[in-house]
Amino acid sequence: MSDRASDSQGTGKPVPFRGGGFLPKPKKIIAPIVFIVLIGLWELGTRTGMISPLILPAPSEAFGAFMDLVNSGLLWQHLAASLQRLLIGWFSGTMLGILVGTLIGLFSIARSGMQPLVSAIFPIPKIALLPLFVIWFGIGEGSKVATILFGTFFPTVIATYGGIDNVDRGLIRMGQSFGLSRLSIIWKIILPGALPAILSGARISAAIAIILLVAAEMIAAEFGIGAYILLAGSLMATDQLIAGVAILSCLGLVFAWLIGRAEKYFLKWRA
Repeated sequence: MSDRASDSQGTGKPVPFRGGGFLPKPKKIIAPIVFIVLIGLWELGTRTGMISPLILPAPSEAFGAFMDLVNSGLLWQHLAASLQRLLIGWFSGTMLGILVGTLIGLFSIARSGMQPLVSAIFPIPKIALLPLFVIWFGIGEGSKVATILFGTFFPTVIATYGGIDNVDRGLIRMGQSFGLSRLSIIWKIILPGALPAILSGARISAAIAIILLVAAEMIAAEFGIGAYILLAGSLMATDQLIAGVAILSCLGLVFAWLIGRAEKYFLKWRA
């Protein structure tokens, strides 16, 4: 009967699938093309004099400064110092943020006591608190790690309890009707449902961590990408400064890629 209907209509063409849910499919070739075009225009602008090399050096000059940093062996010292501070501060702040955000999302007493506190402290620029951290923890590693931890803690808290609040209550009621314990509902329904928001918060907190890393390393740090950028700026070495900024950009891309891989692994159920 259905074959006759299709023949009578006279189409004979397959109907395209329209149930993709507006799921974007990234085109991997686009991003390299965009970067190559922008860098090419930048190089062309500096070579032709449209862009002053005193204001913005050519990408080739910045790459030369980067290779000098590699050949001198200082790159690995700066990277090692920055990565240690970044990973300790970001990981600690993220874990604490998930813990506190879960408490706020699940328990009324924690929500009543902690949510107003988080809302009051979150808008404060964390860089403004850096001198206070120096007084508390000294000018060594403690103040730098504390600045990154403090800056990543609050967006993670907000993302976590926001994700928990958005979990479908029908799923929770279904778990209760099947006799699941409270712990099982939290572990099997609530946390997986909130995981997309938690990972999105991790992306934001990683970017904030890199910003705070640079600010923290500009205060009494011998090694670190922020210290390298500060020294280059004081010497008016713009090629070295651009090289340092490019290194930070690469760090951000690596973090984004790792979090993207985590999303693909943990969110396989989301189609």
